[in-house]
Amino acid sequence: MELFHIAAGALVGLVIGLTGVGGGSLMTPILVLGFGISPAIAVGTDLLYAALTKCSGIYFHHKNRTVDWKVVFLLGSGSIPCSIITILLLEHLKKAGVNFDNIIMLTLSVMLILTSFIIIIKSRLLNFIHSNHGDSSLVNFVRAYRPLITVFAGCILGCVVTLSSVGAGAIGSAFLFLLYPRKSSIAIVGTDIAHAVPLTAIAGLGHLHFGSVDFSLLMGLLVGGVPAIYLGSLIGKKLPDNVLRPLIALLLFGMGIKLMLSQPLAIDFIIGLFQQLEAIISQISILIEETK
Repeated sequence: MELFHIAAGALVGLVIGLTGVGGGSLMTPILVLGFGISPAIAVGTDLLYAALTKCSGIYFHHKNRTVDWKVVFLLGSGSIPCSIITILLLEHLKKAGVNFDNIIMLTLSVMLILTSFIIIIKSRLLNFIHSNHGDSSLVNFVRAYRPLITVFAGCILGCVVTLSSVGAGAIGSAFLFLLYPRKSSIAIVGTDIAHAVPLTAIAGLGHLHFGSVDFSLLMGLLVGGVPAIYLGSLIGKKLPDNVLRPLIALLLFGMGIKLMLSQPLAIDFIIGLFQQLEAIISQISILIEETK
C-alpha cells in the first residue's frame, strides 16, 4: 500500500462526500488520468472498492424498508448474466493476446460524458417525470412492459459497469426514476444500491479472475477513501449543491473527452464524422446553386 493510493482514495472520497456523485464516475478516471494506473487495473480495483463500501448501505436501506427487492431481482436478472458474459469475452480477448484497454477506455469515456449530462438534467428530469405520468402512449407502453424493460436496463448496466465501473449509481438510478416515477427518492437510492453491490462484486471478482485487481491499491483506496467520504459529507452540508454539481459534471465531461480523444478509434470516428458533414454541406451547397 503506497501513499499515493491513499491520496487517490482520500481525494475521490472527499468529492463523493461533498457531492454524492458515484465513486466509479470519479475513481476510475482519476486513477487512469491522474495516477497513470492501467485502465483494466483501475476498473477491476474500483469495482471491488464499490462493492465493499456500499455493503453497509444495503443493511441501512433494508432495515428502513427502502429497497424494492422485486426490482432488484429484475435488474439483476439482466445485469448479472450480462456482466458474466462480458467478463468471459474480455478473458477470451486476453487469451487471444488482444489488449482490451482501448475498449475499456472508450466505454469509460462515453459513460463519463453520459453521466455528466445526467447530473446536469437530473432535477429537471425528476420534475418532468413527476408532473407528466398521465395516459400517454409512452407511459402506457412502459407500464405494460415495465418488467421486461427493467431486465433490459439491467443488461445494459451489466455490460457497461463491467467494462468501465461507471453507471451502477448515476445511470442505474436514472433508469429507476424513469421506470418507477412514483417511488420515493430514498427508495430509488436504496434499490439502486442493493442492485449495485452484487453487480460490482461479481464484475470485480471477474476482473480478479484474470488478474486486473491491485490489492495494494484497493487497501489504499479504502484507508484513504472511507474517512474522506465522512469528512466530505460534513463539509458538503455547508456548500451549495447547485454550484458543486455543475462543477463535477464539467469535470466528468472534461475527463470523458480527454479519454475519448486519447483513443485512435475515437479520433478516426470523429474525423470521419466531420468528413461526412463536410460532404453533406457540399452537396447542399451544390443543390442550392442549381436551384438559383
